[in-house]
Amino acid sequence: MKHASVTYAKGFHVLIGDARSQAASMVIEPGGREGGPDNRHHGADQWLYVESGHGEARINGHTYPLEAGSLVLIQRGDRHEIVNTGRS
Repeated sequence: MKHASVTYAKGFHVLIGDARSQAASMVIEPGGREGGPDNRHHGADQWLYVESGHGEARINGHTYPLEAGSLVLIQRGDRHEIVNTGRS
């Protein structure tokens, strides 16, 4: 069993994971982004839960709106970028 506490700092920070999955915290400033059109992870799935704000998840050429309460699974190998489109 693994256990971690969530901390919030600017940028992307892996909190806990193994060879197949990972959990991280990510704080993106308004207008900012993490990842990119060619960003992909070959070894681990990532779950993205939006605690606050608004944005977009761009995954494999598709755009999905994000808001507080959104939950997205980014599977290993998916190309992805997360964009903050909100004011905070």
